[in-house]
Amino acid sequence: MTRYASGFSRRAVLRAGLRVSLGALVAVPLTAVAGCTSDPGQKAPDPLEPLARQARQDAADANAIAAALPDLAGPATAIAKGRTEHATALQAEIDRLNPPPSGQKPPAAAPAAAPKSTSAAKKKLQAAMTKGRQQAAALVASVPRNRAGLLGSVSAGCASLHEVIS
Repeated sequence: MTRYASGFSRRAVLRAGLRVSLGALVAVPLTAVAGCTSDPGQKAPDPLEPLARQARQDAADANAIAAALPDLAGPATAIAKGRTEHATALQAEIDRLNPPPSGQKPPAAAPAAAPKSTSAAKKKLQAAMTKGRQQAAALVASVPRNRAGLLGSVSAGCASLHEVIS
């Protein structure tokens, strides 16, 4: 075997190069697998879930206000109906992509205590409609077109419901 000036034979250099190449081929998939530590059965939360939850909460709060303050019963009932429809549509879209286990329904929202005064109740409902409109509008650009259309409708619905209470 011929040794070169470096002291290594040609065969030794080729073996070392092969080991480095094979080591790199094995190391890349192992590091890729090591980076995948999340449970494959666990799904990322749907970005529409907070909006559906908030719509259910807004409907429950509006129903509580309608029951507690007869002066606002008409507008609060309209808001409750509109937000219930929003929650239903949003939940249907969530369930379309990630069907829930059979028979499982989203939890019902517990209404917050209704404000004592008509002006405080009006402000609460207006703030809720503004928040609903802003949340839906903020997601429009980050979702597929069919979901963007749904979010645009929810945002526009919240804007119109804000006018009902104004």
